[in-house]
Amino acid sequence: HITLPPHIQRAKFIGELLVPVAPFDQKSGRENWTVAFAPDGSYFAWSQGHRIVKLVPWSKCLKKFGEEGPNGAVPQQLSRQNIDRGTVVPDGEPREHSIDCGDIVWGLAFGSSVPEKPSRCVNIEWHRFKFGQDQLLLATGLNNGRIKIWDVYNGKLLLNLMDHTDIVRDLTFAPDGSLVLVSASRDKTLRVWDLKDDGNMVKVLRGHQNWVYCSAFSPDSSVLCSVGAGKSVFLWDMDKYSLIRKLEGHHNDVVSCEFSPDGALLATASYDTRVIVWDPYMGTMLLELAHLFPPPSPIFAGGANDRWVRSVAFCHDGRHIASITDDRMVRFWSIEEKSPQAIAPITNGLCCAFSTDGSVLAAGSRDGSVHFWASPNSIASLQHLCRMALRRVMPTQQVQALPIPSLIRSYLSYQIL
Repeated sequence: HITLPPHIQRAKFIGELLVPVAPFDQKSGRENWTVAFAPDGSYFAWSQGHRIVKLVPWSKCLKKFGEEGPNGAVPQQLSRQNIDRGTVVPDGEPREHSIDCGDIVWGLAFGSSVPEKPSRCVNIEWHRFKFGQDQLLLATGLNNGRIKIWDVYNGKLLLNLMDHTDIVRDLTFAPDGSLVLVSASRDKTLRVWDLKDDGNMVKVLRGHQNWVYCSAFSPDSSVLCSVGAGKSVFLWDMDKYSLIRKLEGHHNDVVSCEFSPDGALLATASYDTRVIVWDPYMGTMLLELAHLFPPPSPIFAGGANDRWVRSVAFCHDGRHIASITDDRMVRFWSIEEKSPQAIAPITNGLCCAFSTDGSVLAAGSRDGSVHFWASPNSIASLQHLCRMALRRVMPTQQVQALPIPSLIRSYLSYQIL
């Protein structure tokens, strides 16, 4: 039992998706390395170990957790047996799928097409695939270096991308609907693929000296962040495929990264026990979220401890961040405070992601299961909503040049605490 300080809430647990535990399941390969929500909120996917990816309609998940949804839900357990039977449903309704990817799954990403975003390839008429607006794709990154692209609605394999020479650790689609996919691999490279060009590889991004763990697009798809086995955070210009800058400040491997919804902030998680919130335009640190008190010195932060941060996720309200650590805790943070707003226990957590509307956090663990919590309830101020609207179209440099009072300028620049 955990005694919480008065200012920290216990996050509300709303349900879990479990996998059956048989004797053979105890060996390695059953880890849930990645969880993902479809951009339109229709599906939830997770790698439940032993090569299997599970795709479940998100509305069906919420129903299982309790008819009232996250704010009034009764915790429920959803076993693999009772969701596998639901694949035959009336036409027009989302279907559940179990996909056998043929190898251990490390990375997952949903992608959807926007017809106005053409391929950069000239001979588009020769293509096998005409991805429409009503299509939803799932990319899976595998242990053998392959990337398999699946049709979410029918579970069919569409493309098999082969170029990496080691584990594909992470995948991310450009949010602009162009179906540009970036893969991060243990072969020390990032590769850019154009799915509208039948999965043609467009570019190899080199610069990491070791494994690449994670990558994330800015909301306007112009910048890519990548992190890995090293202390630097890389920012790439995705129009020129060139390195913009490296952010220095972590003292151990950086393993997870995500931009805020307005693109003004970047959160990175490291084995140095910290999440750092950066201004990606200026390359400056705005906030440090410490998971160990007092924070370890740079020398000790480079070693093993029970506070390694495994994953970080930015909520879609632009005000909250979630982190998963090796101390068996999930924490919800506000960008306005240095201590957690809410916490909850999780055993062997590995990854996390917020639902599309930001109301639920999903976290995957080493036993292949997923746990869900309701996000802390709060209503964003009109000031914050205006700030997000402005920062979606205006970089920090332009904000700093505005002829407005310095206090407002600081607020718009997220120069907090």
